[in-house]
Amino acid sequence: MKRNKVLTYLLFLLLPLAVGGLAALVTYHGMPVYEQLEKPVFTPPSFLFPIVWNLLYVLMGIGAARVWISQDPMRGQRLRPFVLQLILNFFWTVWFFGAGQYLLAFFWLLILLCVIGWMIAAFSKADPLAGRLQIPYLLWTGFAAVLNFSIFLLNL
Repeated sequence: MKRNKVLTYLLFLLLPLAVGGLAALVTYHGMPVYEQLEKPVFTPPSFLFPIVWNLLYVLMGIGAARVWISQDPMRGQRLRPFVLQLILNFFWTVWFFGAGQYLLAFFWLLILLCVIGWMIAAFSKADPLAGRLQIPYLLWTGFAAVLNFSIFLLNL
């Protein structure tokens, strides 16, 4: 039983980390363009982004693993927003860094914020801590939306 829990956590930790890693790999060529953009004064230093995102991916994975382990009869349904937000998260990176579509990326983030809210609600029904672990992700994504829109406006 204990081995199954460890494997569950590993799987659910690796999934968001792999999605984030793939997104970074696919959009790496856009980073020099991002560095040249006008940015608002509240933009965090570039070194902070991978640290925060990796932490958020770990929290996502822990939350999803807790939902799976909870044995909630609806756990499969409760994990749907987890999968959807990973897809949306991946494509935001593509739109923003890969394609330079800053306005599209902003609206994409608004959809992602709604799905993160759904994920928090779904996770909380199976395991309240799993839901609370997603609050930093919601807050960071809200901040990212403000930053994204500001970058769009500054670079018209």
